[in-house]
Amino acid sequence: MSGKLQSLFFQSSDGLNLHALVQDDGSGRENKATPVVCLPGLTRPARDFVVLGSFLSARANRRVVSLDYRGRGGSDWDPDWRHYDFPTEFADILAVLEGLGISSAIFVGLSRGGLHALTLSGARAGLVKAMVLNDVGPQLNPAGLLRIKGYLGQLPLLRNIDEAVAYYKQILGPFYPAVPDEHWRFFAQNSLNATPERLRLSYDPQLARTLESFDPEAPLPDFWPQFVAVNAPILALRGEFSDVLTPEVHAEMAARNPLCQTFVASGQGHAPLLLDLPTLERIAEFIDEIEAAP
Repeated sequence: MSGKLQSLFFQSSDGLNLHALVQDDGSGRENKATPVVCLPGLTRPARDFVVLGSFLSARANRRVVSLDYRGRGGSDWDPDWRHYDFPTEFADILAVLEGLGISSAIFVGLSRGGLHALTLSGARAGLVKAMVLNDVGPQLNPAGLLRIKGYLGQLPLLRNIDEAVAYYKQILGPFYPAVPDEHWRFFAQNSLNATPERLRLSYDPQLARTLESFDPEAPLPDFWPQFVAVNAPILALRGEFSDVLTPEVHAEMAARNPLCQTFVASGQGHAPLLLDLPTLERIAEFIDEIEAAP
């Protein structure tokens, strides 16, 4: 992989170590392009974005930062699972941004990370120069959340990466018919950590408790007011087979905010892996448009 990749740590207000990956093109030249900050999904790690980060940093000597929320990836697990909530994560994101000296950035938010980007846009004027929302919108489909709840925090006995790839193909394959084997391997490696006994989840299994009370019949939070209020360019990605972001909501996003562009990642579900060239190029084109604007 081209470019320089640094692993950095910051401290949360309650003393946990928060991990972030920082990429640039490795040339040592001054970074003049707007930084990109990547915010993962509910259980996903910062390393999900290393391919995107390498692609973007090589294109424009751009610094790309990817965060691990507490309880995920390289960040500390919280002894109290109730802190795996939006307000605590929001404060952690701000702590990392402050530690990196980032006052304005283009945000790429995967699922839960996209909702954080919407919140950041409304809470901190000037912080969000633009955003890429990866398979998330102001209105979520309960059926998709129910499916995620069904496997969250669970893992059969897996001893090697080949078994892991087969497992993820079994539970997610119907949603990703266009994903090649090397992308499945990348996804599986990011999802798990190796131990002498077995492969284990790369996140705290206690995260599953955050969805214990989820009721698909109950109304979900409405993020339309935050979305409509965004006064920055938006690129809304949707996986062709997503069961979290429906085609109707995806279309309505462009209709209700004139700054919103849309793109569909063919042959992928929730959420697009950000590994295929068409999606990488569409994100890069969107960012180039932002940087070229007066």
